[in-house]
Amino acid sequence: MTTYKQMLSTISEDASLTLELVEKDMPKPAADEIVVRVEATPVNPSDHGVMFGAADLSGCKTLDGKLVAPVPKEAMGRMKGRLGQALPVGNEGAGQVVAAGDSDYAQSLLGKTVAVMGGGMYAEYRCLKAAMALPLNEGDTAKQGASSFVNPLTALSMVETMRMEGHSALVHTAAASNLGQMLNRICQADGVDVVNIVRRDEQAKLLNDMGAKYVINSSSDSFMSDLTNAVDETGATLAFDATGGGTLASDILTAMEMAAARTPGAYSIYGSVHHKQVYLYGSLDMNVTTLTRGYGMAWGVGGWLLPNFLAKAGKDIGAKLRKRVADELTTTFASHYSHEISLEEALRSDVVKSYNAKKTGEKYLILPQK
Repeated sequence: MTTYKQMLSTISEDASLTLELVEKDMPKPAADEIVVRVEATPVNPSDHGVMFGAADLSGCKTLDGKLVAPVPKEAMGRMKGRLGQALPVGNEGAGQVVAAGDSDYAQSLLGKTVAVMGGGMYAEYRCLKAAMALPLNEGDTAKQGASSFVNPLTALSMVETMRMEGHSALVHTAAASNLGQMLNRICQADGVDVVNIVRRDEQAKLLNDMGAKYVINSSSDSFMSDLTNAVDETGATLAFDATGGGTLASDILTAMEMAAARTPGAYSIYGSVHHKQVYLYGSLDMNVTTLTRGYGMAWGVGGWLLPNFLAKAGKDIGAKLRKRVADELTTTFASHYSHEISLEEALRSDVVKSYNAKKTGEKYLILPQK
């Protein structure tokens, strides 16, 4: 084979998105590189930003094998930095190493099944640095290893952030997601309390059935009192919010402050002393983030991104987390997929609308060799 297919996303000056498969020349690895035959790669919410930008997918169509969609005029200003650029898509995946450079480590991976996170994974082949590969344990498959990075390392890094910043328990929103389920398994194994916020009863049942102790439904009339009680019981002063917009981050800080105020003698005009922190790591809600600031002065709201955390944590912690993922790939970090699709099917407008809906319990896996 001299060429392979790769998915590219382009937003043009005429306010349109094109998502397409293009033919690329087969890469030749440098000394410290490997070529992976990509066998499985997931569709994560974090992939959607590059895939679709600010396009309006309600009006998307598949024409001549390409997905095309309009970009609202008012959103074009935010897309200025990528106009005309054909961007490779897909954060992570897994497959077999079919070619390797001359370095000892690259050669040691030849023929092995590895998980990789390097962008451009929605392709039949991917050339990247050998150091970026996570060799899977004997017997583990590419499908099992396809989601080895984004969700597992994010969940592990949330707990690691908690420890590094001196907190003892967590609050997590959109908690019935694949990532949220992993976080619960980690916290149960490590003896860490996590307060799970969901939106629907069936999501609460899913988490309760897997042993989650604190599950709060944000649609309930008793949401704030339920959340405050759970925060009080756990002592949680750190939260990770996947929604981003709206008042949820502010509600969590309010609950933390109300819980702290229950401690005798804790009153102060400046609020509780212990720092309360909410990290926004997703944008499921695209509305403005609203903060009421009724929680004293010891609080913070900021962004949190996995690569930034790993860079700050250092190589030793990163290596420790990656090893745990490999060792617990089929247990703690097992991912379950509701749909398996080809690269071509990933461009069909009906399929795009389905996986873009980000429904709980639905996760798509692309099989580039299908």
